[in-house]
Amino acid sequence: MRINSAIQAAIDLTAGAAGGTACVLTGQPFDTAKVKMQTFPNMYKGIVDCFVKTYKQVGFQGFYKGTTPALVANIAENSVLFMCYGFCQQIVRRIVGVDRKTKLSDLQNAAAGSFASAFATLVLCPTELVKCRLQAMHEMQLSGKIVQGHNTVWSVVKGVIQKDGPLGFYRGLSSTLLREVPGYFFFFGGYELSRTFFASGRSKDELGPIPLLLSGGFGGSCLWIAVYPVDCVKSRIQVLSMAGKQAGFMGTFVTVVRTEGVLALYSGLKPTMIRAFLANGALFLAYEYSRKLMMKQIDSY
Repeated sequence: MRINSAIQAAIDLTAGAAGGTACVLTGQPFDTAKVKMQTFPNMYKGIVDCFVKTYKQVGFQGFYKGTTPALVANIAENSVLFMCYGFCQQIVRRIVGVDRKTKLSDLQNAAAGSFASAFATLVLCPTELVKCRLQAMHEMQLSGKIVQGHNTVWSVVKGVIQKDGPLGFYRGLSSTLLREVPGYFFFFGGYELSRTFFASGRSKDELGPIPLLLSGGFGGSCLWIAVYPVDCVKSRIQVLSMAGKQAGFMGTFVTVVRTEGVLALYSGLKPTMIRAFLANGALFLAYEYSRKLMMKQIDSY
C-alpha cells in the first residue's frame, strides 16, 4: 500500500516526538553538566566535580533543571526535524533525478538531514534558551551576574518577555543555525554510514536494536565533535544575556578565545560525548521502532 504524503509526514512527526522524548530522559543530567561547564568553566575542574558540586548545592533535582523546556525543545525539534527530513529526502531525489522510491546514498541522506535542521532550528531556539537559563541559573547567582534567579519555566519566560520582548527568545539564533546545519550533516551521515556498516549488504530495515543504538550513538558523537565550539558560544550568549546586553556570535567567540584560550570552547566536552552517545542511540531506536510500528498499522488497513 502506498502511503500519501500527509500520512507519511504525520508518522515521521510522531516518531520524531517519541525519539525526542527518549533522548531527553536518557541524557538530561549530562546536558545540564555540559551547559554549566560551558558557561562557567572556571567553577568546575571536570565532570565529576560538576556532578558533586551540583548535588551538594542543589540536590538531585539540580541535574534535571530545565527538563520541561528540554522535553518541549526536543519533542518540537525532532518532530519537525524528522518530518522535514522526509520532505527533504524527496527534494534531494528530485535534484539528483531519481524516482521517489529510490534509496538515497549515505551522503544524500546527510544533505537531506542538513536541510531539514534549518527548519527545526526555528522551533528549537526559544525552548533551548529557556532550558539553558534554568540549567545555569544557580551559577549566575553565585557569580553575582544576577541578584535573583528564576526557578521555574514560567518565571524565565516572563523575564525574557519583560526584558527583550518576544524576539528575546531568539537570542543565539545565528549560532544555533551554525551548529545545526553542518552538525546534522554529520549526524545523519554518521548514522547512515554506521547502519550501512552493520547491514553488510542486507537491508538497513532489518537491523536489530543494538546496531541501531550504536549507529545513533555514532551519529550523535559525529555531530558534537564537529560543532562543539559553536554550541559553547551559543550557550554563553543565551545564558549570559540574562545579565545584560551580550555580544553576538563573533564577538563572544573572540572574547572567549582572547580571555580564556581556545580550550575554553571545549569545556564540558566529556559529559557532552557521554550524553551524545547514550541519548542519540535512544533517540534513533525510539524513532525507528515507533515508525515501523505505525507503518505496519497503516499497511494492515
